[in-house]
Amino acid sequence: MTTYIAPVEDMMFLFEKLRNNKNYNELEKYKEITPELVKDILEEAAKLNQNIILPLAKSGDENPTVLENGIVRTPPGYKEAYNKFIEDGWQSLSCDPKYGGQGMPKTVSAFFDEMLSSASLAFKLYSELSIGAYNCINRHASDSIKNKFLPKMVEGKWSGTMCLTESVCGTDLGLLKTKAVEQSNGTFKISGQKIFITSGDHDLTENIIHLVIARASDSPAGTKGISLFLVPKFIVNEDGSIGQRNGVSTGSVESKMGIKGSATCVLNFDNSVGYMIGPKNKGLNSMFTMMNLERIVVGIQGLGISEIAYQNSLNYAKERKQGKSHQSQSSDGADFIIKHADIRKSLLNMKSIIEGERALNFWLSQQTEVSLYHKDEKIRQEASDLVSLMTPVVKSLFTDMGMEITSDAIQIYGGYGYTKDQGIEQLYRDNRITPIYEGTNSVQAIDLVFRKLVNKNGNIIDKYISLIKEDILIKEEKIKPFIEKINKNIEILLKFTNWIKEKMQNSKDDVSAACNDYLKVLGLVATAHAWVKVLEVSFNDYEKNKQFYEEKIQTANFFFNRVLPRIESYYLTATTGSKYIMDFKFN
Repeated sequence: MTTYIAPVEDMMFLFEKLRNNKNYNELEKYKEITPELVKDILEEAAKLNQNIILPLAKSGDENPTVLENGIVRTPPGYKEAYNKFIEDGWQSLSCDPKYGGQGMPKTVSAFFDEMLSSASLAFKLYSELSIGAYNCINRHASDSIKNKFLPKMVEGKWSGTMCLTESVCGTDLGLLKTKAVEQSNGTFKISGQKIFITSGDHDLTENIIHLVIARASDSPAGTKGISLFLVPKFIVNEDGSIGQRNGVSTGSVESKMGIKGSATCVLNFDNSVGYMIGPKNKGLNSMFTMMNLERIVVGIQGLGISEIAYQNSLNYAKERKQGKSHQSQSSDGADFIIKHADIRKSLLNMKSIIEGERALNFWLSQQTEVSLYHKDEKIRQEASDLVSLMTPVVKSLFTDMGMEITSDAIQIYGGYGYTKDQGIEQLYRDNRITPIYEGTNSVQAIDLVFRKLVNKNGNIIDKYISLIKEDILIKEEKIKPFIEKINKNIEILLKFTNWIKEKMQNSKDDVSAACNDYLKVLGLVATAHAWVKVLEVSFNDYEKNKQFYEEKIQTANFFFNRVLPRIESYYLTATTGSKYIMDFKFN
């Protein structure tokens, strides 16, 4: 079984030392969120995840969620843990106090998301989709709908889902078949089938609030005719009490490679009562509120699983003896494998990527808050553009790196890593879904290149690169070698960007073939930018905590010298174009 110690010290370092964001610090909303308060929250979150949630990972894997006589039953221990989860208020952490929430910023809730992902991704998904649904309803629904449904969702007594995918459509939602027929009382009857619905049905909550995209009977074809509907599992009476069962049933629960404790359902809607959310035929616009936030959270899932994989790999490397190192002083013929250069390289690769990603996500959390709550509309828009640009990057880079890290973790364990006893192979299996759901990483890369590089507000990528260049105008001599390396790779990013813009005019196949590589180049530059912020503090405050900051500097050295150079390879590979891809004749 895996072990886990929440990285509270590193999280607090980011919260205390990297809040030097002028726009973020101008938010009146969070003036009273002190480091002392955040530390207390994170320490309690650590106890919950280490002691209560972590054991559920193995329980859920060995006793998957099942459908029995029309009832979806979660694994042993899930109900008890979930009750503790909501009793202690974790579901409400980032929600609006107006509906019973605690109003914590994303800079705090993102840390909690990471911990929960490390402890048990399958368990996390029951609460995660609820928060996504809450955000969507809170942003787009009428006050009457919000007042009726949100308090119970914030409390955790009711959960939420996102129902998009059908057998005929996933990425291309314009092909959906689910229909909505308006009734005389203003409600709609929803009919159709949705597949791959995370937390679509379960026995943890009294009610489940489905957000369903469907096409009204008089709406046009394609994505322009899609509307969003709230469809509860049980009808909610005017007084807020639960009424009769709605026309929603579970057709089946998928048997999966990983996250086996999570209920992935086929849902059948048969003249279900639904309520329209947001404007008619603008359903995707409303749903993207949930989808974009979920994509960032999926990136955090990859980060969380990477962290627990690293921790267990490090512990194992300190305990496992095998072979003699080149600097061996062992008298019994073998050294701990952490003495071997190749093992140390793998561990430092994990550590440098994880800590860089965590710093990058902290920066992105700040931008998200600014985009929502800053008083200046121009500043909100600028932050929103940055969040839009980096959402596919965080989703894809963190989850792809999660696959690399969990694979390396198995390799460090050797034969034991391939067995179920250690729990390492489960991390690989659980993480494998993260590059797939909420839009595959290939789709994210295409979205980044074809939609995000240029939008109505101009060249976002140019603005982002300018922001980085401004941030790294640091005078300290010790940090200059790192600045030189990031500047070199920024130049590659600029050349790559210009190449894409040129190819966009006459060879979109070349661009399509380069999208994944471009995303990784941008992602690694962004991570290096986050590392520079960490290094600035580390050098300035070195004497205050020598051991902590020395470790940061050494880890950064590895990242800049062994990880960042991947950028050149991605660039050179991508700019060969699509000729050898599209000209190949498959038999």
